[in-house]
Amino acid sequence: MYNSKKNIIAGRNPVIEALKSGQTVDKILLSKNASGDAIGEIRKLAQEKNIPIQYVPIEKINALTNIQHQGVLAFKGSVLYQDLQQVIDWVNEQGIVPLFLLLDGVTDIRNIGAIARTALCCGVQAIIIPDKGVGALNEDAVKTSAGALEQINICRVNSLMKAVDELHLNGIKVFASEMTATTKLFDVEMKEPCAIVMGGEEKGVFPALMKICDGSFKIPMTGNFESLNVSVAAGMILYEAMKQRIS
Repeated sequence: MYNSKKNIIAGRNPVIEALKSGQTVDKILLSKNASGDAIGEIRKLAQEKNIPIQYVPIEKINALTNIQHQGVLAFKGSVLYQDLQQVIDWVNEQGIVPLFLLLDGVTDIRNIGAIARTALCCGVQAIIIPDKGVGALNEDAVKTSAGALEQINICRVNSLMKAVDELHLNGIKVFASEMTATTKLFDVEMKEPCAIVMGGEEKGVFPALMKICDGSFKIPMTGNFESLNVSVAAGMILYEAMKQRIS
């Protein structure tokens, strides 16, 4: 958990040193009243490394640690994030047909861990997540994934819409899983370079993101029960993609 002392970096200089050394950092907390050159440097480094910053009351930081923090707290990450374009280039160099997964609004680390396990088994080369609104990929997430999060490429981006644009520029089609779609899962061509967008169970895929996808599909089901756990749905979709590619 985040409040474990071994996962916390406290203080301005220790956080700056961690960022400069390449330490994986999931998130930084800054006191709302924090100021000074060091704070400016932390903001700059965090922006360069696409690390989200949350501005909070000093009381919240005090509650998380008794270490001298100077209004700055960082949470160590357990997953090494990769650059999306570099992963795309690597996949193409290997002669592999790209198969990526985008998670939009999936917040439960248990679901993310389960999805990562299935993704790794079904040949997904990368999972793309936004830097905000996704459960922290900390030690608990890695354990839930049975280590899959350490073996599959994880790309953290500041905008899933920009990520879709980048995928399109590289000739990768993007399809969204949507309960109300008319196209059935097994009618989607997944042998070609493609990426699948999975939305959170409550809100689904963000409408603006849906609009720029190349298409949407649904998992056909019998009866009137229309709800599937997102990790179960991802497993069904990715198995179909793998089946098409190995048949």
